[in-house]
Amino acid sequence: MSLFNNQRLDNFTFKLDLDRLRRGWYSDKYFTNIAAMLTHLTNEGYTYAGSRPRLPEGISSEGIACGDIMVEMQWFTRRPGTTVIVGIDKALTILKEATGYFEDDKFINTAHNLEVWAVQDGATVKYSGDIHNIQPVMRVRGRYRDFAILETSTLGILARSSRVATNVYAALVASKGKQMLFFPARFDVDEVQAADGYAYQIAVQRYNYDYASSLDSQVSTDAQGDWWNGSGGGTISHSAVASFLGDTSEVMLNFARVLPASIPRIALVDFTNDSVGVSLQVCQAMFSEWLKLTQAGDNEQAKRFILNGVRLDTGSNMRDASVTPLGDPALDLGVNPRLVFKVREALDSAAENWDVPEEYRQAARDYCRSVRIVVSGGFNPEKIAKFEKLQVPVDTYAVGSYFFDNHGCTNTDFTADVVRVKLGNKWVNMAKVGRQPADNPDLIRVW
Repeated sequence: MSLFNNQRLDNFTFKLDLDRLRRGWYSDKYFTNIAAMLTHLTNEGYTYAGSRPRLPEGISSEGIACGDIMVEMQWFTRRPGTTVIVGIDKALTILKEATGYFEDDKFINTAHNLEVWAVQDGATVKYSGDIHNIQPVMRVRGRYRDFAILETSTLGILARSSRVATNVYAALVASKGKQMLFFPARFDVDEVQAADGYAYQIAVQRYNYDYASSLDSQVSTDAQGDWWNGSGGGTISHSAVASFLGDTSEVMLNFARVLPASIPRIALVDFTNDSVGVSLQVCQAMFSEWLKLTQAGDNEQAKRFILNGVRLDTGSNMRDASVTPLGDPALDLGVNPRLVFKVREALDSAAENWDVPEEYRQAARDYCRSVRIVVSGGFNPEKIAKFEKLQVPVDTYAVGSYFFDNHGCTNTDFTADVVRVKLGNKWVNMAKVGRQPADNPDLIRVW
């Protein structure tokens, strides 16, 4: 699956749309056009007939069959800084399954004639801004017309997946290794969820590898876990609270009663714009049920009513009722440090005001203090870093749309260049001006 287990995924996982992939359905038209032209030139026996070949001295252009030209192509990104590479396994599978040509309606696979090098998913590359100092993540040698149409699809999966993975990694670094929930499904189409969830999981593994951490991967849909045998998680939504007439405590009591105890009980507490008040209400309601069952000796049922956390999701244009206005939107609105501190302080002292048998007083304190705080709504590395600098008592960050960000320092576009052609037994440099063949010590011969 990745650098971390030294295994690669294949089409059993990806389930590629092979017929249309092989026919160029997903390819930029200029690639299908050039492949068709090169095939035609081969069939008519064309050899180079131009007068301005860009060749080193001593290399003749005579008799070169352009239709069957052998090329060396390299794939790379110019995202500033360090990029976590994901999408390699799918790109390799595309090459393995769709390199070749059609004879009438029969596809002739020629992937075995390629020479392929690649890094593993989870590898990193660095780019300093010098285009002459890039680190390719894939290198392929072979007859160009056999894989020309696959450039679009291979670039696409590398760009998308590496962008998501690198953005996740940046958020994890900013959080100093706190739990990061993957919440971007609602911002994109269904078909990309599996690839995105895999990219997130690889980023978490990369962070664990670099920082000797042990974070779990937590996604919100089953599709996001498809490529790595993960599954979606989550608790309640605003619509669930609305279904219970705005009564968050009643939602949570029923959630706890009905759903398996293995699902974390995390209450979404901003529905009435009073995160402190609702957090306290939910905590007391859940504890009361826990206490009743514990006193009855039904410890297994009592586990259902352990409140694992509260999630703050106040809109960026809203000031929570517990936050006194200071006149600064950054200090007043949305999920801000002041709100999180208030919720934490309220929970930590909540049990002192409860009517609890004295022998359960400490248990009540421990129950409240163990409730974790999850924050969501507009979080990115910059905002997370500010929270961490202020030592805001956040336990888990839920991040969504930022993971798709692709501008400025997050731009993760990939490029594929032909950099050499084979003339006779020699590989001759043939990169466009400004580009050149490059190397990466992490490239591994794949086949």
